[in-house]
Amino acid sequence: MMFLTALPLFWIMIAASRGGHWGAWMPSSISAFEGTCVSIPCRFDFPDELRPAVVHGVWYFNSPYPKNYPPVVFKSRTQVVHESFQGRSRLLGDLGLRNCTLLLSNLSPELGGKYYFRGDLGGYNQYTFSEHSVLDIINTPNIVVPPEVVEGTEVEVSCMVPDNCPELRPELSWLGHDGLGEPAVLGRLREDEGTWVQVSLLHFVPTREANGHRLGCQASFPNTTLQFEGYASLDVKYPPVIVEMNSSVEAIEGSHVSLLCGADSNPPPLLTWMRDGTVLQEAVAESLFLELDEVTPGEDGVYACLAENAYGQDNRTVGLSVMYAPWKPTVNGTVVAVEGETVSILCSTQSNPDPILTIFKEKQILATVIYENELQLELPAVTPEDDGEYWCVAENQYGQRATAFNLSVEFAPVILLESHCAAARDTVQCLCVVKSNPEPSVAFELPSRNVTVNETEREFVYSERSGLLLTSILTLRGQSQAPPRVICTSRNLYGTKSLELPFQGARDCGRLCHPNCHRLLHYPDTQKGTTPQSCSAATSASLGHRKNMRVRGAWDLRGGCWAFGGSPQSWT
Repeated sequence: MMFLTALPLFWIMIAASRGGHWGAWMPSSISAFEGTCVSIPCRFDFPDELRPAVVHGVWYFNSPYPKNYPPVVFKSRTQVVHESFQGRSRLLGDLGLRNCTLLLSNLSPELGGKYYFRGDLGGYNQYTFSEHSVLDIINTPNIVVPPEVVEGTEVEVSCMVPDNCPELRPELSWLGHDGLGEPAVLGRLREDEGTWVQVSLLHFVPTREANGHRLGCQASFPNTTLQFEGYASLDVKYPPVIVEMNSSVEAIEGSHVSLLCGADSNPPPLLTWMRDGTVLQEAVAESLFLELDEVTPGEDGVYACLAENAYGQDNRTVGLSVMYAPWKPTVNGTVVAVEGETVSILCSTQSNPDPILTIFKEKQILATVIYENELQLELPAVTPEDDGEYWCVAENQYGQRATAFNLSVEFAPVILLESHCAAARDTVQCLCVVKSNPEPSVAFELPSRNVTVNETEREFVYSERSGLLLTSILTLRGQSQAPPRVICTSRNLYGTKSLELPFQGARDCGRLCHPNCHRLLHYPDTQKGTTPQSCSAATSASLGHRKNMRVRGAWDLRGGCWAFGGSPQSWT
């Protein structure tokens, strides 16, 4: 066994300093294991002028005053002691050499207390020293753990036991140190006041798994059954590690979402839920739930959990995907175009998952895209046929939304071929049908008479608009002479169009294509060349006329009767 000397031996002067004065030195406290022994070192002094033939001494227990009759531990004159100390106390020192060292054996708990020494030089030369040594009877080794044990930083744990029994020397061993490191026994060390201890050291680098580990030290005495054990739990400090968290989460709009973050650390971490740098919830806890009620698309995104304590931090993220039906599509682009131009129309929406986008016109699919939020429709060199209502439809498994929009194609007037003139007796009617956008102006020109009649002259011209078609009828009465030439001219900001209207003879009974004129009956046996003033027929219910009433009309070239549902002001 290795014996090491620590600091020089110091004695506590109890009464007076050396050199002719009463004085004593002993440790203020000393400890020993139950069932073993203890040697209390002691020295004393007295005035030089006293030259006693014999020096005696007495040890008292728990009181320095003889008049109080304290228990006598040891008495050199008579060897009479208190029953508690019979056979358990003896003097190791030589009083003649001023050494008062006391040995106590077979220690039991009731022997723990204060011990006082009294010098007896004969006669009145007796002195009880007021100071004393306190004996502590123990039954567990003392394990000393540093006040802070941090993961990854080497620590030293010591086991210390008193070694103040010359008859029994303790041996130390570690319990539960597997995986922590190999112990190193330093040996017997002397303490400041002359007492002795046995020390064993254990060096290791702690991990978080060692937190709460129960580490023990055992003191045993060879050739005896005496064994004493002491334990200490390791309090290993370590930074947080997030150990529990949702994987990516999908939720339907309006549903409830619960996000969990759990971390392992010592001390417990401060857990914080954040989104885009904004703190949503925080608490000092091992786990923290973030509750989201009736989630909206605006809550879709990445959520972060931060765990931190004084020793470090950790963070992880989780993605929340909110599933919802498409929003009502928006249409950005040209809604008015000139014939021949290229039209680009953008239809866009938002949804999760991305929708199927489709653009229709009159139930015909013009463009479609799958799992995209935008759809571009390109119409190169638009024509009047592209004019009309369109629909943009967005749909996914959570719903469907649609938006209607109109494309207006503007173009120069076109005079349709059904435009013509017809005569009946002394009246001439001229029909001019124009297709145009925007609405054109229409005028009838009679070159032979140097006359122009426009649509503002309601006495002669009746006009009606239906979609892109403008129908104008010119009525001329009292035409006993040959029918005049009639030219129809239509114009808008994109151009002017003129057409000399073809003339149909009186025998044709004025084939007019007025929008309010509906074909009712057909008479294939009608004698051609006959020019009736009117024809009579049962009208259809769609015209709103009573049955068998006579209506204004005319025969066409195929013998059919045309009736007018409403008469222009100039019609007679």
